[in-house]
Amino acid sequence: MAAQDQEPYGTSPEESGFARGDAAALLDAGLGDVDWSMLPAGAVIMSIPVPSGHLAALAMGNPDDPWIVLVPGATGSKEDFSLMMPVLAAAGYFVLSYDLAGQYQSAAAGPENLVPPRRHYDYELFVEDFLAVLEAGGKPAHIVAYSFAAIVAQLAFSMRPDLFKTLTLLSCPPEPGQSFRSVSRIGRASGWVNGRIGAALLIWGIRRGFVRVPPGRQRFVNYRFRFTRRASVRDIYALMKNAPDLRELLADATLPKFVAVGEHDLWPLRLHRLFAQSIGARITVYRGGHSP
Repeated sequence: MAAQDQEPYGTSPEESGFARGDAAALLDAGLGDVDWSMLPAGAVIMSIPVPSGHLAALAMGNPDDPWIVLVPGATGSKEDFSLMMPVLAAAGYFVLSYDLAGQYQSAAAGPENLVPPRRHYDYELFVEDFLAVLEAGGKPAHIVAYSFAAIVAQLAFSMRPDLFKTLTLLSCPPEPGQSFRSVSRIGRASGWVNGRIGAALLIWGIRRGFVRVPPGRQRFVNYRFRFTRRASVRDIYALMKNAPDLRELLADATLPKFVAVGEHDLWPLRLHRLFAQSIGARITVYRGGHSP
């Protein structure tokens, strides 16, 4: 593992990261209030069979082209990547995103569908689902995984590195173990908050709009909660208090790795920088928060 006083690989947050972020911010400013329920033109709605059930997915492009798989985090959905998908498809990629089991239009997917059935959503469930999606492509894919899904992607890579061409970790919890411990404001209390209370507080905060977003985005976010299973959010919260440490394995991996994060992320940028350094990844900081 790299020493803490070494420079990070690739782009440093203190150097050119913000320049890239400013360019992205200019594009964002021109979007206006997006209707996130409207799918991008040319997107194909899919249902992917996986061990936990069926996952709702969106795809764009030619399946014969190189694949990019975009994985949202807890309380999110495939639509979170809908602005990226046309750009990536136009660049010559087949782009696929899906709702995690228990989330939004994949709400029916869950541990009760496993063989044998289980009581809780666990890392094994999310990893097996993810690997089933990748195996459907029949070739290695470029992976972009956000927040909780970035932990799942690391675990999947540890099991099937042959299915990965590159790995991008977006707003990935940067510390193993109790990953909430360094989150501002809630870090100290997170150790004794169980999954049920943690999920309730998380959903309450998102519904209340504590993170400022345009009205159209807030409407869509609240609409998704009509479908997302509380049990899924509850179990994910508990899982994030027990994040695996795969830094040494990733450091030894030769595939290109990239860490992307918002300048006002939940975790301090110093920790993201150390995480990227420890796994041998480039890092860029963008304007914005946990969803840059």
